[in-house]
Amino acid sequence: MKKTALLVIDVQNDLVDPRGKIGSEGMSDVVKERNLLANIRRVQDAMRAHGNPVVFINVGFRADYADAISQSARLARLKKKNALVIGTWGLEFPEEIEPLPGEMIYTKRAVNPFFNTGLLTWLRAHGIDELALSGVHTHQAVDSTARYADDCGFVVKVIEDCCASPDPELHRIEIEKILPLFGEIVSSEAFIATL
Repeated sequence: MKKTALLVIDVQNDLVDPRGKIGSEGMSDVVKERNLLANIRRVQDAMRAHGNPVVFINVGFRADYADAISQSARLARLKKKNALVIGTWGLEFPEEIEPLPGEMIYTKRAVNPFFNTGLLTWLRAHGIDELALSGVHTHQAVDSTARYADDCGFVVKVIEDCCASPDPELHRIEIEKILPLFGEIVSSEAFIATL
């Protein structure tokens, strides 16, 4: 029997809340339309009820961005908006899906949550061999997580209705054409039924 962990990737206030520095540009509307937070919460509740770990990942930087190594336009945009700063409300998770005491939170400084974090070590130490992915953006952080997790030998399940991108077409392309190369695409209902 496989031991599964749920990863909640980048579902943080600056990215998904209407008051967030990125969420205010339309991503919060997508999150609302897709019922993303409620869907993730249902899966979290089911995982916890079955004794499976829920692991949270956010992306954040020092206020001066001295720890940001990417040279991409994506990062330049975040700096210009002063977004995703450690210690601010923007880095926190929405109340509806916030971590319980004792649940692991990893703050990354890259798209890939395994890069320069303790995530892989923690998963290995806890005997995890299957990862269920939820989060934003499907075409960036979820994609990167699925690829690396597959490279590490994890069984990957992408929970489609627990993921979103600001452009629904990018989400669709990922779900239909790219992510099936790295794992199984499932609905939250189907995933919960397997627990």
